[in-house]
Amino acid sequence: MTTASSHALVRLVERNPSISAAEIASELVPPPQFEHASFASYRPDPDHPSQQAALDRLKEFAGAWRAAQRPGGFFSRKRPARIELPGVYLDGGFGVGKTHLLAALWHVAHGPKYFGTFIEYTALVGALGYAQAVELLRGARLICIDEFELDDPGDTMLMTRLLGELMAGGTRVAATSNTPPNALGEGRFAAADFLREIHALSANFETLRIDGLDYRRRDIQGHAETLTDEAVAHAADALSGRGHRVSLDRFDALIAHLATVHPSKYIKLIDGLEIIALQGVHELNDQNAALRLVAFIDRVYDAEVPIVASGLPLDRVFDDEMMGGGYRKKYLRSMSRMIALTAGELPPHD
Repeated sequence: MTTASSHALVRLVERNPSISAAEIASELVPPPQFEHASFASYRPDPDHPSQQAALDRLKEFAGAWRAAQRPGGFFSRKRPARIELPGVYLDGGFGVGKTHLLAALWHVAHGPKYFGTFIEYTALVGALGYAQAVELLRGARLICIDEFELDDPGDTMLMTRLLGELMAGGTRVAATSNTPPNALGEGRFAAADFLREIHALSANFETLRIDGLDYRRRDIQGHAETLTDEAVAHAADALSGRGHRVSLDRFDALIAHLATVHPSKYIKLIDGLEIIALQGVHELNDQNAALRLVAFIDRVYDAEVPIVASGLPLDRVFDDEMMGGGYRKKYLRSMSRMIALTAGELPPHD
C-alpha cells in the first residue's frame, strides 16, 4: 500500500475526540448547506401543488408565531385566522425539500432555538442526563428535529417525554422524518407512523404533506465512485501536498474505531477535514457496524466532506439481510448520501 510521507495525513483511527454538552448544544444549528436556507430560496415543483401549499402554511405558521411574540400580539385586533398548534410535522418523500423548509423556519424564528437531527438530541440527553438536558433546552422558542427516528422504542419514548415537557412550557416543535428515497415503491415514511409513536403528543402536531420527486432525480441503482488503493493513496498525498486537510484510513480500521467512539463525537472525529480517503471498502455483515457507519456518513454529509474510496462502492456495503430488515430505510438514505459524497455532488437542500 502506498502512503504519503512528506505531508502528514490525518488518521481517523488515531483521533479520540471528546465533546462537552455545551459543544453538542452549540452544534444544534442547521448544517452548512442550509446556512442560508430561506422560504424565498425554496423552489416548489409546479407539478406538485402540495409543495407550494406547505411553503405557504409554514409562512403562516411563522407569521402568526411572530405576531404572538410582539407586545400585545395576543390581544391585538388582528388575530391569526386559525388556532395554531405548537407542533408541525413535514411529511413527505426523499428529496422534496423538507430539511430546507425546516431550516428556513428556524432562520426566521426568534431565539433561543435549536436545530438538530434526532440522534443529536438523544446524544445530548446521553451526555447531560435527562434532567439537565431539559433544563438546557427549557425556554427555547423553537426546537427543530430533522430525521425523527422511530426504529428504537426507547429513544422514541425518551424524545416524546422530552418534547412533552418542553411543549408544556411553550416551546414550538417542527419535525421531519427519516424518509427513504422513493425507491421500490416504498414511498413516504407516513405521518400515521410518526403520530402513532408519539401518541401522547400527536394532538399537538399539524401534518403538512409534501409530495414530489427527489429533486436530484438520482437513480438509487447507481453506485458510489470507487478507485484503486494506489489511486486513493496518490490522491490523498497530492491533495495533502496542496495544503488540503486529508484523512487516509483502511475501511476495516475505521469501522473498528467507530465502535470505540460515541456517535455524538463523530462530528469531532471529522473536525477540520476537507477530504476523507478510505481504502479497502467491503461488504458489512454486522448490523451494529452498519448502523455506526450510517451515523458517521450522516455527519460527513452534513459537514460536506467529500470521500474518495477504493474497493466495493460504498453504497453496496450493506448486505442483503440488512437491506431486507427493519433498518432498510436508514440504509437507503445512507446509500444515496454516499453516492453524493463520492461524486462530489453535495446538494443545496434535502
